[in-house]
Amino acid sequence: MQFTNKQILEIAMQQSATDANCNAADFLQEENVIVTSKENPAARKYLSLPLACNLISYGNNIVASIDETYRPIVSDYISRFSVAHCFETPNLHVLNDAMQKEGLRVCFMAEYFLPDLETLKALSCPYELKLLHAEDFAPLYIDAWSNALCKKRAELDVLGIGAYDNGKPIGLAACSADCDTMWQIGIDVLPEYRRQGIASALTSRLALEILAHEKVPFYCAAWSNIKSVRNAIKSGFRPAWVEMTVKSAGFVEEMNASH
Repeated sequence: MQFTNKQILEIAMQQSATDANCNAADFLQEENVIVTSKENPAARKYLSLPLACNLISYGNNIVASIDETYRPIVSDYISRFSVAHCFETPNLHVLNDAMQKEGLRVCFMAEYFLPDLETLKALSCPYELKLLHAEDFAPLYIDAWSNALCKKRAELDVLGIGAYDNGKPIGLAACSADCDTMWQIGIDVLPEYRRQGIASALTSRLALEILAHEKVPFYCAAWSNIKSVRNAIKSGFRPAWVEMTVKSAGFVEEMNASH
């Protein structure tokens, strides 16, 4: 199957709709949309549904997938500020303050990228590259490759490309089959080998491999992770949508304690 950029965006919106329990067309509306968050076996595997509140925007509006308990808070918030401002300070403190009274806090803020087929191409790498499959990952579940691979969900790690210096692994891009249509890319390069174009070479080539498997590659980064965002852009990806997720205060505290 030969994808187009339009088809890739439509597939992403359909998956977001599955995750949020809405219609894909909701992301194209001028008005904000609020829907009830529900479990769905077709949702991205790492999502713990239902969610108290997840705000999603493809740039036109906000789709808020929520626990109905918090509809008044969320409705007031997304109607009070512009779309972009709802995802940044100082405005998000308004949502966080209201949610904190309910034992919840703003937790995850992420930007998601999709490949631009007019830009995506196999970038060169000064080191040997190898295509890897699930059976090759067993010895690679170590801290050095924790962005590329996830030991907790190892069964989802399906495909990767490694860079090697005289047989030593120095970089790894791998993807997880997070849902039926889309595979998420993660990337790691050893510190002493960075700034040589290894990350973008691995990312771009893995994206092409994913497309060859008739899946849509996607890439996620915190907006403040400049290195990761630069790699996404250099590799042929472009910003597609953003999400902000509210979780329990206990969950946020656990996240802070683990870093």
